[in-house]
Amino acid sequence: MIYTVTFNPAIDYVVRTPELKTGQVNRSEGEQMFFGGKGINVSIVLGELGVRSAALGFVAGFTGEAIENGLAKMGINTDFVRLKNGNSRINVKIKFSEETEINGQGPDISGDELAQLYAKLDKLEDGDTLILAGSIPSSLPSDIYEKILQRLSGRDIRTVVDATKELLLNTLKYRPFLVKPNNFELGELFGVTLESDDDIMHYAKKLQEMGARNILVSMAENGAVLLDESGNFHRCGVCKGTVVNSVGAGDSMLAGFIAGKEKGDDDYALRLGTAAGGATTFSEGLATGEEIMRLIEEL
Repeated sequence: MIYTVTFNPAIDYVVRTPELKTGQVNRSEGEQMFFGGKGINVSIVLGELGVRSAALGFVAGFTGEAIENGLAKMGINTDFVRLKNGNSRINVKIKFSEETEINGQGPDISGDELAQLYAKLDKLEDGDTLILAGSIPSSLPSDIYEKILQRLSGRDIRTVVDATKELLLNTLKYRPFLVKPNNFELGELFGVTLESDDDIMHYAKKLQEMGARNILVSMAENGAVLLDESGNFHRCGVCKGTVVNSVGAGDSMLAGFIAGKEKGDDDYALRLGTAAGGATTFSEGLATGEEIMRLIEEL
């Protein structure tokens, strides 16, 4: 079974307007709502690819209830911890000639509520996959990813970490199955600017030497590179299409890769991940299974 963890789920409220004038009333041309958070995005795209998962994390208040109900209607299994206080956040995304975002903070999470999540994670079984993705709310320990991997160490559970900076580096000693930086984030980890494929491969190898088993590096219009745990590099080009939306593209790539590993080898997983990321980039929302399978034929 695949489990995703989203510490701070959100309702993304997308508003389109011909222009934005501060200090005045602005009229929208249309609105959409999406249930978001990196782990939730991964679960949604896994579902589109016919792979079951369970979404874990924290929800609160009427917005948290809306997230749970909305995901249930999409066929996503959830097992969130329900917080006693606050409301799950709403992120407002205003789209006109530019895009402006106002992201909510989300509710505070108590020690007792965190313990409830730990209890759920303790029930994972050998062979399961756990995906940790996204930022950490200020009310949680900054080393929460590290604590979770330490708790699961010694068990046959594939752990996947999609995070940046110290949040990622501190997990490497627990040998996560997969990490997924983009090329800018990979350079940021080592304080350098990566200018070529050779640079990317060099620093991906450094991450592997530090403990990561597989490293998937997304490079936007330049495709993606995978360094597998045997030390082999795999390269995939980019899908062709019109860029509409970048939100969730990395999460979609991660979902596609994990789904591909369930069904095939590393090359297939890389192609499926690239197709899933592209399908989201070319869509208003997250990728659909139909669009992903159309794009993988191009690759």
